[in-house]
Amino acid sequence: MSVQIALALAIFLGAYVLIATEKVPRLTASLCGAAAMLLIGATDDHGIFFSVDSGIDWNVIFLLLGMMIIVGVLRQTGFFEFLAIWAAKKARGRPFKIMVMLVVITAVLSAFLDNVTTVLLVAPVTLLVCERLAAPAVPFLIAESMASNIGGTSTLIGDPPNIIIASRGGLTFNDFIINLAPLIAILLLVFIGLCRILFRSAFRYHPDRAARIMALKEREAIGEKALLIKSLVVLALVLFGFIVHPIIGLEPAIVALLGAGLLVLLARLEPRKVFDDVEWETLLFFAGLFIMVGSLVNLGIMDTVGQTAAAVVGDDYGIAAIWLLIGSAMASGVIDNIPYVAAIAPITNDLVQAGGAAAQPLWWSLALGADLGGNATAVGASANVVVIGIAKRNGHPISFWTFTKYGLIVTAITIGLSVPYLWLRYFL
Repeated sequence: MSVQIALALAIFLGAYVLIATEKVPRLTASLCGAAAMLLIGATDDHGIFFSVDSGIDWNVIFLLLGMMIIVGVLRQTGFFEFLAIWAAKKARGRPFKIMVMLVVITAVLSAFLDNVTTVLLVAPVTLLVCERLAAPAVPFLIAESMASNIGGTSTLIGDPPNIIIASRGGLTFNDFIINLAPLIAILLLVFIGLCRILFRSAFRYHPDRAARIMALKEREAIGEKALLIKSLVVLALVLFGFIVHPIIGLEPAIVALLGAGLLVLLARLEPRKVFDDVEWETLLFFAGLFIMVGSLVNLGIMDTVGQTAAAVVGDDYGIAAIWLLIGSAMASGVIDNIPYVAAIAPITNDLVQAGGAAAQPLWWSLALGADLGGNATAVGASANVVVIGIAKRNGHPISFWTFTKYGLIVTAITIGLSVPYLWLRYFL
């Protein structure tokens, strides 16, 4: 092992330990790790800003930025408070029923939108509902983040890693629906049952607060109807653009930025009101993570890991699928699943090309492992990082270990159920 590779691994592991233990702010750990990778020559300016394989994923960064701006404008209309009151009244103020509603809504939306977009829309509603009911917001936000990762697994556009997998494997929207949606429906039901157990202390019913909720009129929460109409029309156009992006040839990030620009033009709000809700810390944190993982890609570390695994497996694709599933779940809990899949997808494609139809299920192993494994830790998936950023800004900080103690349980059970599904459907 060269000195440079040893240093890169030490930097990455050191930064991750700092993020996990929260000894320093996660943004500081991420950017310092990225700076250290530059100093040892593991990457350079071209690799950071322009490389598709090892640079910052600008599609992710600008997708987040565009949707944060749209949500920030929509917040000015009172729409989220309207949704909060409506949801609480439908559940008659019962916290568990409210969580079930929000989890199902999040999972379903995440199947047809990017899961980051979904949590950006649902998290503000959740904060308002919990405030009204005096319920702790943290369990609800964690449950929604995990539901977005589960629901997003079922379609091509539901989770960013799936877009990478589809591109590498030449897979269609229908391929994901047919192969993954049946399992995800089962996993969602299991997850709802887990929520009842894991977050049981959050379901305290307050009759007085529930009665006050039932007396509220949700329509009175809408402040600017004209701006609301403009915002909803732009949001609908953006969501439609996400769905048809393979046809129109525009990446989701471009669609989001065009929508944000159009809404800013139509809203005519003060810049401060538009940009206050942008999670700049989250965007920079992602940039630092991409740089660190990209440095490992540059040095060939990720390729070496994949090639070693392929040599061990040989042509037994049933065993390969199970190991890829479990290995991807473990790796995605340590590093964000987007750069992980970007590094592993070419190796998976080589295996599939060599094995033909017998190796095709490896794509579903990778998708399930990366997407569901993203629930394992606070930094495993983009949606987790965004939710934690929103929670912190609103006075409900979620520590790395608070998220992870629930995430490990959910990941272990969902991955455990995925193993027999893959084996029975493709290899029995």
